[in-house]
Amino acid sequence: MINGFVIIDKPAGITSHDVVSRVRRILGTRKVGHTGTLDPFATGVLPVAVNDGTKVIPFLDEGSKTYEALLRLGVTTDTLDMTGTLLSESHNYNFTKEQFLSTLFHFTGAISQIPPMYSAIKQNGQPLYKLARQGVEVERKSRDVEIYSIDLLSFDPPNVSIRVVCSRGTYIRTLADDIGRILGCGAALQELRRTASGPFLIENSVTLSELESAVGEGRGESFNLKPMKVLEHLPEIPLSPAGLDGLHFGRSPSWASTNLKAPLFCSTETAVCLTSAGNLVALATLLPNNGADARILLKRVLV
Repeated sequence: MINGFVIIDKPAGITSHDVVSRVRRILGTRKVGHTGTLDPFATGVLPVAVNDGTKVIPFLDEGSKTYEALLRLGVTTDTLDMTGTLLSESHNYNFTKEQFLSTLFHFTGAISQIPPMYSAIKQNGQPLYKLARQGVEVERKSRDVEIYSIDLLSFDPPNVSIRVVCSRGTYIRTLADDIGRILGCGAALQELRRTASGPFLIENSVTLSELESAVGEGRGESFNLKPMKVLEHLPEIPLSPAGLDGLHFGRSPSWASTNLKAPLFCSTETAVCLTSAGNLVALATLLPNNGADARILLKRVLV
């Protein structure tokens, strides 16, 4: 039985929710969820949590994401990608490769973005994309995001391909539109592929058909990424047998019921992994305690 994560290489043309439904059917379990929604036209890394994996989603570190994007210069659309309605078209993209690179440099570092209307962000309880489909546009607050790097992969106007490493919450469609605005010709996203989301990498992914075949042949476990593997960024607290027994009663362990020689220090609330014999058994939070030893507060039990 898979207990952890499966990295699905999402195909174009279906929603992230569709992927979850397919994985539920393939694996025969209801406990399935995903992190980091991808637009229907986008492809690539979609981390899917299965069974105990669903319990650790709030503790993941997916702060950095990598995308490969194909931009179509000279067009603008209502969705900021080529699936939308064409709003304008121009052939005024007679700039050099060096000028384009200079424009990309303008977007590196900390920037502000206005989320697109065609997004799942809710306003007054209603997703923006539903309002957009009704022809309604509302004011959106700008968001601070960070572009760690932008690399030019190919330059053949009107088609330009870039690789973007960015913080979570970054809209690549908005980035494409903003690049086109600065260039003065407009731009829309033609293709988008996510190649990394935190610890989840495209080289470790599997297609839905490959997963279905593997499960049918009894090889499904080979695609299981265990929760401990994706939580390596968190401190580890090994429990004694007494500490492990306490988990079954929902008791937060004391430092005396761990195998550490001394308590861990924390100045702010910190998530930690509780382990037994090297296996993840629970997730907890360390709480500062007014100069005394930090307290361990149990959050999720996996045994």
